[in-house]
Amino acid sequence: MFNFVSLSVKCPLCGESLMDEENLVDNEASIGLKIDIAHKSGMIRLSSIYGSYNYTCDIDTPQDAIANFSCPKCNKIINSKVPCQVCKAPMVNLYLDMGGKLGVCSRRGCKNHLVEFEDLSNALRKLYQEYGYISKTQHLENVNSLETVNLEKTEEDEEREILESGTFLQAYCPYCKRTLLESDMLKLQIVNDKGEEGYVLLSPYLNVFSSKSTVFLVEDKPVKDIKCFHCHKSLMLDDKTCEKCDSVVARISISARLRLIDFYICSKKGCRWHGLSEEDINEIKLEDSNHW
Repeated sequence: MFNFVSLSVKCPLCGESLMDEENLVDNEASIGLKIDIAHKSGMIRLSSIYGSYNYTCDIDTPQDAIANFSCPKCNKIINSKVPCQVCKAPMVNLYLDMGGKLGVCSRRGCKNHLVEFEDLSNALRKLYQEYGYISKTQHLENVNSLETVNLEKTEEDEEREILESGTFLQAYCPYCKRTLLESDMLKLQIVNDKGEEGYVLLSPYLNVFSSKSTVFLVEDKPVKDIKCFHCHKSLMLDDKTCEKCDSVVARISISARLRLIDFYICSKKGCRWHGLSEEDINEIKLEDSNHW
């Protein structure tokens, strides 16, 4: 149920919020920390999506190197003396706004992390109310009021079907026609810029952009390939590019007007552009789309 739990954290020493609303990772506010690694200092922004290992950093982070993390507000090191149960590097503990703590390993490449709640029943209640993907659809009207401009319906719009923000998209592979949904998430096989294969899970709700991946994806860069996880055929197109950032796009099929139509998504991590074919534009409109 909590496939896209976005955790809000604060410094365990000064209690100040560590959330960075301006620099997004996985299309959510990131966790901003100072980092010292391999004799270099900079800022790192971790994904706040639980289970995602994506981040951005303004310095190189060598594989297997151990980093010191500091709060950008009080400048104090927050590495603990508790060793990682996997690699024995120091764990970094962050306090959760909902009560409890998030622990992440300080070694580059180690994926060990844990969440401990002070009151599990209270935390679950807050997850249902505030952090689950269900709440994102419930509060979508408020989100749209901040991010989009309401468009007045025209006579032309009345003749077209409008896919409203928050619509659950039934997605399929355009080749094998099998569903791309798994556990109510849009699942795609992914190949990153280093040739590593894994999966990316996207929100299946129109204009809800949360995501997480099983391999590291660099923010603001296109991935190498996007495939169907059933037939493993590439969904990338050679003859179509994103109309916002000019990156290569991938094609999936969605159900609308009792048939399958082409739906395009940008291959660049963080780009929110999506669109329809020229043929389907005449019949269908995506609500709050900047393009249509």
